[in-house]
Amino acid sequence: MKKRVSPDCASCQTLPPDRACMRPAGRTREGCPTAGKGQVLKKAREAYQEPGTREFARQASIQEGACYAGRERKPYVMHPVKPRILEICEFASRMGYKKLGLVFCMGLFREAAVVREILGSRGFEIISAGCKAGCVPKEEIGVKDSEKIYIGEHETMCNPVFQAMLVNEAKTDFNVLLGLCVGHDSLVFKYVEAPTTVLAVKDRVTGHNPLAAIYASGNYYAWLKEHKE
Repeated sequence: MKKRVSPDCASCQTLPPDRACMRPAGRTREGCPTAGKGQVLKKAREAYQEPGTREFARQASIQEGACYAGRERKPYVMHPVKPRILEICEFASRMGYKKLGLVFCMGLFREAAVVREILGSRGFEIISAGCKAGCVPKEEIGVKDSEKIYIGEHETMCNPVFQAMLVNEAKTDFNVLLGLCVGHDSLVFKYVEAPTTVLAVKDRVTGHNPLAAIYASGNYYAWLKEHKE
């Protein structure tokens, strides 16, 4: 019986230009889904034939190209020119979205106000929902006093299910997540109805730039690879 090999793109040692996923005559390896998952790929390609999915994917690809300048020059050297907030605005416009949900962490309420202003200046109607909305105590979901940030005090739980339901009730066309915690963002994705993207994620140590720890994993953050508490 042939052993089933799981996809493992992250361990591929082939340089990107030479990979089978990057060019038709590219190289493959064990665990390469381009070479070994033909039936799954067939199903995925069929899914793109659904009109809504096809148009969403088409506009996303067009937006990707529009983020680079001077593409008519050959040979082309990549020259990105648009920050993600602008990408979000342009993509939402391409899709004809009018009402956007801004689902944010209260720890980034200043940033949320700026994001709301930027989105609003582009003509979008904004429905914003902060993570502490509802003022539900953490004890309601079984959090012990010793497990809270402020021990011995009232502490409102983050309420991602409520946030999702708020933007659902408002019938937003598209949602933007800003700074939610690990797990809380997952619950928003589980319960939200409209397509949703992420502007930024929560990383308390790096100023919400989680890749900083990855970039420094060869020196200052090498301890992350030691598997020790």
